[in-house]
Amino acid sequence: MADYRTVNRANWDERAPAHAASPDYEVERFATDPTFLSAVVRFDRPRLGDLTGLRGVHLQCHIGTDTVSLARLGARMTGLDFSGASLAQAREVARRADADVDFVEADVYDAAEVLDAGGFDLVYTGIGALCWLPGIARWAEVVGRLLRPGGRLFVREGHPVLWAVDESRADRALALEYPYFERPEPTVWDEGGTYVSTDHVFTQNVTHEWNHGLGEIVTAVLGAGMRVTGLVEHDSIPWNGLPGQLTRGDDQEWRLVDRPERLPMSYTLQAVREAR
Repeated sequence: MADYRTVNRANWDERAPAHAASPDYEVERFATDPTFLSAVVRFDRPRLGDLTGLRGVHLQCHIGTDTVSLARLGARMTGLDFSGASLAQAREVARRADADVDFVEADVYDAAEVLDAGGFDLVYTGIGALCWLPGIARWAEVVGRLLRPGGRLFVREGHPVLWAVDESRADRALALEYPYFERPEPTVWDEGGTYVSTDHVFTQNVTHEWNHGLGEIVTAVLGAGMRVTGLVEHDSIPWNGLPGQLTRGDDQEWRLVDRPERLPMSYTLQAVREAR
């Protein structure tokens, strides 16, 4: 089997320009409105609190719209991603937004080697990041190494129950078809298209992905020397993750049309690194 990083990087490299050009990422708004924030960051604005002067790193930052948004809230941000094509778009987004953000190309597992270990007040991870990683405990260890004592981890992510649901069922039943718990072997997908509106036809369509149960994530964070300070499960996600079953609200989040209380769609996790 090909190395998962090589396969997944090819997928992201091809999609990055299409994502930046898609209206769903609203890149033009960053250029024309100096107060504009990404929908993901806006959703968690009350939980993020005051970021003024904090030194932050956004792991797996993709094209940097969340990274720039955090910088606009006052943090001194660095974005890290393993896709050079994604970072090329991120640097252009930051330039057009007049945001002072550094971007570093590296695998997330190497972040503590290429960045200032122990020097960050905030480690941020956004929607759709953790599913690309084969081991959540290794990721949490990296986060713990990046944070200074008292520094904060902030995660907004798709819920592992959502990742386990079969979105293709014609009867629209909420069936758990795919792994909920982390396992050594990936789920291998071969799918065209992407999660934003675009007419582009892609050729790099294979991905290797892993799910991580919520208990596994919390346990990994605790094991890496952090104390969980908040865990909120949400009935919504910022993209149409179950086509034909969701409706978009005034907050730009998507929820089940039928009894949204049935399914946790995403969560926000916060933790603080303890003094060692």
